[in-house]
Amino acid sequence: MTKGELVNSVAKAANTTKKAAEEAVNATFESLANAIKKEKRFQVAGCGTFSVRARKSENREESSNGALIHIRASRTVGFKPAPNLKKKSLEGKNCESIPEQLY
Repeated sequence: MTKGELVNSVAKAANTTKKAAEEAVNATFESLANAIKKEKRFQVAGCGTFSVRARKSENREESSNGALIHIRASRTVGFKPAPNLKKKSLEGKNCESIPEQLY
């Protein structure tokens, strides 16, 4: 789903204009980003938890010429879905074809 599709879905569900729905979606994402920046974590019951995760520095081989390159340590945002969300998103799917780390 794209952001535009999300805006259309919110507008339809809330019986409002697309402009008002887009403002709500933008405000939601901005609030989410601010909460993660300030608190390092944002939890939505029944949905999941966004949190800041640390990545270690490492040396990797460059695929084009085989030279070793150093990748600095960094931080990223991770998402861990709630059990109900995982269950709903995988209903009716053949879980044997889905890699274990995805559910």
